[in-house]
Amino acid sequence: MTTSGPRPETEKASDTEPLRLGVLGAGMIATVDYGVLPNLGPIAHRVTVVAIADPVIERAREAAKSNPSWFGGATPAVYDSLDAMLEHAELDAVLNLTPIAVHSQTSLAILRAGKHLATEKPLATSMEDADAIIETAQAAGLVIVCSPPDALYPVYREARRLIDADAIGKVAFARVRSSHAGPAGGLFGWPMDPTWFYQQGSGPVLDMGVYGIHEITTLLGPAKRVVAFSGITEPTRVVRAGPYAGKVIEVTADDNALFMLDFGGATFAVVDGTYNVHAAKSPKIEVFGRRGVLNIRDGSAHGDAPIEIYRADAVPGIDGWVVPQSWERLRREQRWFDRLRRAILVEHLVECVRTGARPTLSAEHARHALEIMLKVEESSRTGRALDLTTTF
Repeated sequence: MTTSGPRPETEKASDTEPLRLGVLGAGMIATVDYGVLPNLGPIAHRVTVVAIADPVIERAREAAKSNPSWFGGATPAVYDSLDAMLEHAELDAVLNLTPIAVHSQTSLAILRAGKHLATEKPLATSMEDADAIIETAQAAGLVIVCSPPDALYPVYREARRLIDADAIGKVAFARVRSSHAGPAGGLFGWPMDPTWFYQQGSGPVLDMGVYGIHEITTLLGPAKRVVAFSGITEPTRVVRAGPYAGKVIEVTADDNALFMLDFGGATFAVVDGTYNVHAAKSPKIEVFGRRGVLNIRDGSAHGDAPIEIYRADAVPGIDGWVVPQSWERLRREQRWFDRLRRAILVEHLVECVRTGARPTLSAEHARHALEIMLKVEESSRTGRALDLTTTF
């Protein structure tokens, strides 16, 4: 497993030329404070954004006029289509930040043009398209990395190490929280029209459940079966805040899903993918083993340890919660990832292209997550537990 960290606060310039990157999509994931472009500065010596394409060309122009430090001091060329960018820009790789429904066709076009690919999740919306993406890259010797980036984070690497080291014994089951209130339900409001998140072809499993799927399969490995419940909680949603506050959205995609993964050997995990979680105090992930419990918290920025373990040892009187000695180190290492935020996907692509290392955020892992998501829908519709055929 290759990783993207930890990194020093200031890196030395690379001996190789920066990777020439084109960005497809100049919406939120590209431009907001946690997005890719505002956080490329620390790796500007390793990657240069030479082109930005968006069908709303004004968005691409606005992004290209932003802080030059995002782009290594250069001004990216602007295009109104992927085809135009691929034809006219000198690129080594493309970052695909398009909406879910067009990931497949755009990623295939990028790979067929001979460019390495970093893409937002999910990899595709059908298994046939996922297979075609992987086969095209393999045939051309191209690298794919696919969001979400969680498997790179120090906390998940350390949690996997502790589980593999038998710190909590054989894993019996896990609970994974992978949801929020939805783009229409957030307190601060989504800056763009959130309607498409609630329409067929999108929904919280593809949008949010994918994080929990990647996280738990990073910890426990590929799943073998899935069974699910899913449905629409209310036929309409009213946007709570932001520029579209008060807009009524018709909900046509299931907005509430709960599913269980079977990892074999009587090891299970319950995962949610819903737009109905306004708040929670529980750990993000709880892994229950025969000799203890491992918790991953998402509040470590507020001073909590990112990992805690309950030890149920055979020796009387020493059961209880402990914080691994590694937790301060994990917080230090996480600073690099907090600096790059969504741009960590780009750094991971650069490392894998330059070193030949197999991506941690591999297309095969993303394909396995996609199969789970598609079979969540099928299982909830048919009421059957379904076998999974992919691995990574």
